[in-house]
Amino acid sequence: MNDFSKILSQAKELEVKMKESQEKIKNITAQGVSGANSVKVTLNGNGEIININISPETLKEEKTIIEDLIMAAHNNAKIKLKSKTTEEITKATGGLGIPGLKFPF
Repeated sequence: MNDFSKILSQAKELEVKMKESQEKIKNITAQGVSGANSVKVTLNGNGEIININISPETLKEEKTIIEDLIMAAHNNAKIKLKSKTTEEITKATGGLGIPGLKFPF
């Protein structure tokens, strides 16, 4: 029965750490860039766009080029955000792999 108490205690501790991580993840930002920094997209920890910066020179380009640059910067930011959130989760779980757990929520 002692083992079960230990497991339950560890599970509660993990739950607290995960809640703390979720709060930290909300405050994470990730910036993606494209076109030699001509377009920058910033995402918050929930994956929402919080800022887009397009250089004045880029605004002179064709619409389809600007759209492609925005998509590329957004995808770059998503990759960085996933890396940062994964790192935060790894800190909280002590490297425990929890199958099916995906961030951001």
